[in-house]
Amino acid sequence: MATIRVRDWTKEQIEKIRDTESHSSHDSVIKSLLKDRKLAKYADDAPEAVPEPESDSLTNDPDTPFDDLTVLGELSGADNGVLFLWCPSCGNELAHLTADNPLGLSVFEIECQRCLTHLDRHAIVAIEIGYPIEQKLVEDCLQDNLKECVVDYWDRTLDDAAVGALDDDLDPAHLVWQFDQYLRQFSWEWPADVPVVGFATGETYRNTTTDEYLDVIEPVSENRNAMDSFKIRRYVGDPETHDGETEILDSTTVVDHIVNRRLLIEARTDSASLPESTEPTT
Repeated sequence: MATIRVRDWTKEQIEKIRDTESHSSHDSVIKSLLKDRKLAKYADDAPEAVPEPESDSLTNDPDTPFDDLTVLGELSGADNGVLFLWCPSCGNELAHLTADNPLGLSVFEIECQRCLTHLDRHAIVAIEIGYPIEQKLVEDCLQDNLKECVVDYWDRTLDDAAVGALDDDLDPAHLVWQFDQYLRQFSWEWPADVPVVGFATGETYRNTTTDEYLDVIEPVSENRNAMDSFKIRRYVGDPETHDGETEILDSTTVVDHIVNRRLLIEARTDSASLPESTEPTT
């Protein structure tokens, strides 16, 4: 006899219905649910039927890459009162929980038991029931979807910061530091077509406003809860064909560049990775 695989949470809900309504088996519960669905379909087809109100979208912004993946920071409601929370760093399911609408999870934090990353509302991804997770796992693209969802959220959140549209409890400078820390922990290669959310030694960035290049040499401060200042080499054109000048880029300027979405990451060449100067040997 053929079997159907279901998640533990789904099985628990079926068992609750079986016990509450005194069904004889799981099969009886499912047949009852299918019958209810058929009756609901006939009711929807009736001329006098009144359509049920559509449930509110779980995301505050409809222009997101996925309908069924939402970063917790912009989640406004739980589909059927259930949340499945996932780690974008390693693709591990963190938890599934029940919640009332509207959600009140602005201070929610959890540690991933697989990669031990400490995550909060700006990195945890909620997966809705409609997302074809088993298919995505087979196709090996779940991790890419989680990353794309978070990258899009960070990018739009900093866009809001640039125009002063952030919630009152969010500080743009702290968000930049936090996103930068996550990016380092996740070891993600940042998309070349999305303005960066962090600033790291060994990278080269192009300022799209001035068309200058910033070659990051090393940090010159050690802030635990804020962006560092950096020693950089600034080029007025392509680093391979133009001379550069070394200077200190203070943390305030770094944050300003990132919040205002001016910096794109550039692929480094071997020549761009050479030391700033070489002393002659004797």
